[in-house]
Amino acid sequence: MEDKRCLECGIEFFGRADKKFCTDSCRNSYNNRLNSKATSYVKEVNKTLKHNYSILKRLNGNGKTRIHRDRLLKEGFDFEFFTNTYTTKDEREYHFCYDQGYLVLEEDNILLVKRERERV
Repeated sequence: MEDKRCLECGIEFFGRADKKFCTDSCRNSYNNRLNSKATSYVKEVNKTLKHNYSILKRLNGNGKTRIHRDRLLKEGFDFEFFTNTYTTKDEREYHFCYDQGYLVLEEDNILLVKRERERV
């Protein structure tokens, strides 16, 4: 067997020909470090979506509520993040964070709605 160096810590170790790390801890640290860069943006987007969802759910107690845009902004709502859109036949576009949604109306008013799940 030839001497190898751990990809994470650089320590020399012995083992199988295809072994790259001296311990499971080094293997986990190496992979976590690689994956953290790739997933940090996804984590931030998910955090924003969850925050938007909680704001919509809290402000829309009865399933259909009309509020002013400034109220959402004051709560920290980010209008750039939503999970999907729904366009009606008359071209009105609803934006949803999961089952909580909104429709931008005239004069910066917002209609908050809740999408009911379709029964399968």
